[in-house]
Amino acid sequence: MGALAEKKADAKQAKVPSLGAWVEAGPKVRWRVWAPSHERVEVVLHDARGEPGRVLPMTAERDGYFSAVLEGQGAGVRYKLRVDGAGPFPDPWSRSQPQGVHGPSEVVVPDFAWTDAGWKGVEPQSLVLYEVHVGTATPEGTFEALISKLPELKELGITALELLPVASFPGTRNWGYDGVDLFAPAQVYGGPVGLRRLVDAAHAQGLGVLLDAVYNHFGPDGNYLRAYSPHYFTGRHHTPWGDAVNYDGKDSRPVRRMVLSNVEMWIRDYHLDGLRLDAAHAIVDETESHLLTEIAERARASAPGRRVIIIAEDERNERRLMLPASEGGHGLDGVWADDFHHQMRRAFAGDSESYFQDYTGSAEDLARTLRQGWFYEGQVSKNQGHARGTRAEGLSPSAFVYCLQNHDQVGNRALGERLGHDVSPAAFRAMSALLLLSPYTPLLFMGQEWNASTPFLYFTDHNEELGRLVTEGRRKEFAGFARFAGEEVPDPQSEATFARSRLDWSEAQKPGHSGIRALYRELLHLRATEPAMKDSRRGTYDARAVGPEALVLERRGGGQVLQVLLGLRGKVEHRVPPDAEVVLWSEAPRFGGDTRTSPLQDGVVRLEGPSAVVSRFVSQR
Repeated sequence: MGALAEKKADAKQAKVPSLGAWVEAGPKVRWRVWAPSHERVEVVLHDARGEPGRVLPMTAERDGYFSAVLEGQGAGVRYKLRVDGAGPFPDPWSRSQPQGVHGPSEVVVPDFAWTDAGWKGVEPQSLVLYEVHVGTATPEGTFEALISKLPELKELGITALELLPVASFPGTRNWGYDGVDLFAPAQVYGGPVGLRRLVDAAHAQGLGVLLDAVYNHFGPDGNYLRAYSPHYFTGRHHTPWGDAVNYDGKDSRPVRRMVLSNVEMWIRDYHLDGLRLDAAHAIVDETESHLLTEIAERARASAPGRRVIIIAEDERNERRLMLPASEGGHGLDGVWADDFHHQMRRAFAGDSESYFQDYTGSAEDLARTLRQGWFYEGQVSKNQGHARGTRAEGLSPSAFVYCLQNHDQVGNRALGERLGHDVSPAAFRAMSALLLLSPYTPLLFMGQEWNASTPFLYFTDHNEELGRLVTEGRRKEFAGFARFAGEEVPDPQSEATFARSRLDWSEAQKPGHSGIRALYRELLHLRATEPAMKDSRRGTYDARAVGPEALVLERRGGGQVLQVLLGLRGKVEHRVPPDAEVVLWSEAPRFGGDTRTSPLQDGVVRLEGPSAVVSRFVSQR
């Protein structure tokens, strides 16, 4: 069967789970397992305490598949699978792991009473993303607890949550990138029902929910895929995490089907509004129809009449990610464009090691990044030693996700320092103005809107042997960084490391933080309501350096111009048209600054950097 025919066959089967366990009319539970090269597979039923009991033999089918049926039973059945006498093991296609990744799998049905029938999704042009780690976003660390924060986020101006991975992971605390049960929302967060409640509540508030999905690798602790088949992985390709997932080699079709079924489940059964694909550059696929293209197609087909958004994390600056399949692209809606973050960190925090050496942080290079979308369009990267990037021309600005911090850029620092630890409050305010008024899609990391002081550290809860290796590796990773010399890197395995990473929402009301939140609220209000911000197409904005220490970003629309003057440092003077009026300045007392008089006097805006001033005037075009 050719690739196109296989693709159509998979799509036709999409509405019925291809593997795992599900409930059919009767009721009865049906299992289907892929275990090629094995002769015998059995279902071992377990009780609520996790104790094994009755054994059901499975019937061998073609191409390495096995199936079984249990009459008179439905949701709630717990089980493991025994393969040629080994195990029993959890089901890698399990939809629920109530006792963790090493415990019995559970049969569940998607019978939630949804109230979001009128929800149509979020348009990419209106996206304001709020990145959330469920386990540290609230003291309880659950989906349910996060629901209470939704009205506050809506009032702030957020339009969609972006959840870090929630697929089941080992232990009780993890970033989620070590997930091993792709289909099973982590029980420690509230499991399948908790996630559905969060999504339904978010839609009721007018908020979308995107999920970070990891398909470039699977975690090691609790990963039982190889117990069923060696073909889930391949030695033909390698990733930073070892052997690549087998998407293009021998017996790769069931592996691809696993991912596409997972994509469909999140969108169809959990009503998610889209996915953020982790490290898409490490999804290696040399087939005719790339997996990324099929992910986008399957996601949209899973929600007829609803807008679904697929965004990639991809460091290559590749335009083909967003080009339609008809033009040889993958048809994604967006990509994390980290060049903006790196330029801003270099400019205001002075970062210069590792990949930051590729950036100057100059006003000119910042302006160039803002004009283009990303900075590298084919220049040679000093850090990588080769040319990087392609032209961004013609790509929609909404396709570029900009941030000042995210889970990686905070958590991958030795001490989990947020941006506010490394720049002054004045710089934080100025940087925020540029981010939120740019034509690109802004992403906030939880707590950013009040300049949270809590760190976000790297934390895990692996078994003792793997945990020791993770701790040692983490400390070796930072041994060569000058800025961390003499610092004790927190132990990822320590529960205290996890506890220190919890957000303190009460901090948002305290002096030094409440002003930042007021600034974010006003900036996001401008972004949503100003005529000049309504149109973000190319040709409606420009950015240019104003001397060596300042730049101007202009947005045009509705007969008006909204101009952001950003001063990096020192005194800056910039003449504006006679009809210009100041909309806000980042150093106003209500935002925590100390500039009480308008920075606009006699047609000239004067500021002391780091600072930002937003002006409005009639367009002359």
